[in-house]
Amino acid sequence: MGLESVGGLAMHIILSKLGPSDAASVSCVGKRFHGWASDDSLWAKFCSSDLELSSPLDPHGNPTPSFKAAYQAWREAFAMYPWSLVTRVKRCWSKLKSWLAVNFPEVLPTLREGASEAEIREFENSLKVKLPLPTRLLYRFCDGQELLNEEFSGSFPSTLLGIMGGYSLYDHLVNVFLLPLSQVIVDTKGIKHQLGFSSRSEYIVVAASATYGEKIFFLNCSTGQLFVGTRNLAINGEMLPCVPDTSISSVHESKGIQQQDAMLLWLEEHGRRLHDSTIKVRREGKIRSINLFPEQSPLCSSAITNGVKVRASAVFVPELSNLQDESEKFLFAYSIRLSLSPGGCVINAMTFSSCQLYWRHWCIRANDAIISNVNGEAVIGKFPLLNPGEDEFVYESCTPLPSSQGSVEGSFTFVPGRLADPKGSPFEVEVARFPLQLPDYIF
Repeated sequence: MGLESVGGLAMHIILSKLGPSDAASVSCVGKRFHGWASDDSLWAKFCSSDLELSSPLDPHGNPTPSFKAAYQAWREAFAMYPWSLVTRVKRCWSKLKSWLAVNFPEVLPTLREGASEAEIREFENSLKVKLPLPTRLLYRFCDGQELLNEEFSGSFPSTLLGIMGGYSLYDHLVNVFLLPLSQVIVDTKGIKHQLGFSSRSEYIVVAASATYGEKIFFLNCSTGQLFVGTRNLAINGEMLPCVPDTSISSVHESKGIQQQDAMLLWLEEHGRRLHDSTIKVRREGKIRSINLFPEQSPLCSSAITNGVKVRASAVFVPELSNLQDESEKFLFAYSIRLSLSPGGCVINAMTFSSCQLYWRHWCIRANDAIISNVNGEAVIGKFPLLNPGEDEFVYESCTPLPSSQGSVEGSFTFVPGRLADPKGSPFEVEVARFPLQLPDYIF
């Protein structure tokens, strides 16, 4: 029995398992095979699996007559790139945009349309660099973010729209944008002139904070590694790699087995952290932004004592770290979130409707050695009063470490009621240990 005697449904199943390239080849065998291989439901499956398309659209978002036409349009538009890399970059951006659409839709209008091949060539000629293939494709899909000139007028804007997120501690506010190619040219030329980067002609600025806290990310176009400047950037050009070197491969090889540079790995990891809720959008006052303080265990600790809940986590702050200082190499910011359960504060079977913080105790370790025991009144000069059902009281502070790993744990002393009118004896509230660690991926 020949293949031509096989029914259409069976052939559809066979062709769907072969994949798009083999299906296209089968269509050349004969008239009946051409008909089977041209079935648009088959190409709808290929468009869904390869490109996550639920309707037939070309790379510019325009409708096409069929899913087969859409698939062909995509293959033709990206013919100069390995197809597996094209689909991987497409999934990376789709994952980020789908999360933003649900959780932070106000960012979507800042994402620019993809750059054309001509625009990328012009960019490369301007800076005399050759972009790694994965980064080149990332810009083909999205040319960074539109930088909005929102006036501060002495106060912060209502929303910080940097897609890479940030954090704040004291007066240091960071919110990182992905830069469009036009801004990459301006910033790269300006910073190279300012810092004297004549020996680093292959470095370009790809992301930076658009706030008062300066934080700059550089891509090495030769190696494909991503770097972030430290406190000594302006002094001696000190930087830290943002992605493990061992993960980067075949950044300029169109026929490599697995092309991946730091930019692609960095964005994929960022998308993973957003989707699994390791990091979230946080509102602080009137400001909404992607906040880099972890929200999930094991990076975020949580403990409840007598109805008082304390959540705590830390983030590495590269732009304030000083690798030349042996005693304070690495700076970590930590975020503490305090709240009172709906049932109030319960001590010895007695319930109180409020409690107020009076004292703090911290035990800070570098590796396993205690380097600091802190005791003192208040937190950042405040004595937070907790009431049931209210939003968390959140504050940030920081600590330097001589090592790349450590931890913080301790306790707060509260009084039931108010400090001015205590309703019982003081009690201790646990702050469970949370890690301080130089991460594999630095954001």
